[in-house]
Amino acid sequence: MPTSEPAIRQWDVVVLPFPYADRLAEKRRPAVVVSKADLAHDHGIVWVAMITSTMNAGWSCDIPLADGPETGLTAPSVIRPWKLATVDVGRIVRIAGRIRRDEAAKLSEALASVI
Repeated sequence: MPTSEPAIRQWDVVVLPFPYADRLAEKRRPAVVVSKADLAHDHGIVWVAMITSTMNAGWSCDIPLADGPETGLTAPSVIRPWKLATVDVGRIVRIAGRIRRDEAAKLSEALASVI
């Protein structure tokens, strides 16, 4: 289903209700859009990777995000590429920012290693 939502692009940092992997619940948090814009535009869904605070226990796959206003994040954070979700674009609360090219390259490599 096509969408008239704001243009959502690959590597955008979005805020949305992200589902927990181990229970039927969700938490509003930032995530990185890993799918291409066509998926959002043509079907109204995105694939996202979780972003979490660096205060949480680290995983070997975590990708640190550089501090700075471009991501729209307020605390030191990492992308956790093994935690993915498919989300309807209507559930996106806002687009907070974007990750840098070097972070996108690391995320692409991490995803390619398991998909």
